[in-house]
Amino acid sequence: MRGAGDHLEPVRTARGDGGRGGAGRAGGSAGAAGAGRNRPRPGLQRRRAGCEGDGSEEQCRPMSGGPKRILVVQPTWVGDAVMATPCLRAVRLACPQAHITYLVKRYVKAIFCGMPWADRILSFRPKRDGVIAVASRVRAGRFDTAILLTNSFRSALICKLGGVRRIIGYDRDGRKLLLTERLAPPRQRGRLVPSPIIWYYLALARRVGYGGDDIRMELFVTPRESAGARSVLERAGLDAGIFRPGRDGKPLVLLNPGANYGSSKIWLPERFAAVADRLIETRGATVLVSGAPKERRVLDEVLAHMKRPAIDLSRLGLTLGALKDIVRRCDLMLTNDTGPRHIAAAFGVPVVTIFGPTHPQWTEIYYDKERQVQIPVDCGPCQLKVCPLDHRCMTGISVDMVLNKCDDLLSLQGESL
Repeated sequence: MRGAGDHLEPVRTARGDGGRGGAGRAGGSAGAAGAGRNRPRPGLQRRRAGCEGDGSEEQCRPMSGGPKRILVVQPTWVGDAVMATPCLRAVRLACPQAHITYLVKRYVKAIFCGMPWADRILSFRPKRDGVIAVASRVRAGRFDTAILLTNSFRSALICKLGGVRRIIGYDRDGRKLLLTERLAPPRQRGRLVPSPIIWYYLALARRVGYGGDDIRMELFVTPRESAGARSVLERAGLDAGIFRPGRDGKPLVLLNPGANYGSSKIWLPERFAAVADRLIETRGATVLVSGAPKERRVLDEVLAHMKRPAIDLSRLGLTLGALKDIVRRCDLMLTNDTGPRHIAAAFGVPVVTIFGPTHPQWTEIYYDKERQVQIPVDCGPCQLKVCPLDHRCMTGISVDMVLNKCDDLLSLQGESL
């Protein structure tokens, strides 16, 4: 049974430079301090623009007898989906003539809207569409190659049942026999070693002929998403055309105080509120607060603790697509280690990220406009969703520690980072 949007549909490409993002555009490269070797190469352009620029001809050369119809199975989490964009761009460059379809879960689909590297998006609802139903849609696509950015047995089974002859993925979750090309995840003594997901994904693109090392994250905004963002801003009483006002005066700051991963990732709501109040008092900031429906309690706590007014975007009809464009317009994001952090980086927006139980190496994005806040604790990083102790990795992070990072980035407003 199909519902609205659960079908093959064409990708609508964003129009104009205003809707394009990329860590490294408009104020800096993707390389963090000390990581200059990973700076982006100018040769990786949008698909319809061809392969122009230094070195791009070599990077775009398709492999002999390469794939003709490619299915890319996309990550489940928003942040992982954004970190997959260097791989997605690389696959298109390696296979410029191939027909490429993205298989995505419905709730993360907006991340991929507007991308110029795919011909189709096949979306599904995981709680409603079973393996057989999704596999039948895959079979209808007549794909000769599947690239699995997911690690699940289920995703490999879908491709196998969908008749895909070549299935490329990491040997995880007991799916070894379902893969035709297996990559070994980094391990030591049998245990996974923290390593950047961006490179983890990019290694998959090398199996179809990619030879570059561009790790810029990029996102795009469609006209419909931009219209949705303008409507939200108007309902908030803001100028619908607002764009990084901090360059001329009072900054637009977005707080993202929740985390779908689990409560262990959440910094104290009252401290988010204290930082927001200080930014309003000292810099005249306009503060936006955003979060998913499941994070409602955390958002309410932050707003209740604030002494100054803030704008609750989640009550104004905000969608993930509209959020992309609103993030693009901000001067700063303050967030836990969660998906919107990566959206900010993909659009070149400065971001302060608070890390608690998670290891930063997993989600390293080599972004020089990011400031990370984390304290060493003897029990972490534990990667647990719920803290069984006293949440010391978060309670030990003070308001001043975070505020100083925010001030650091805002003080650099208008300068080259």
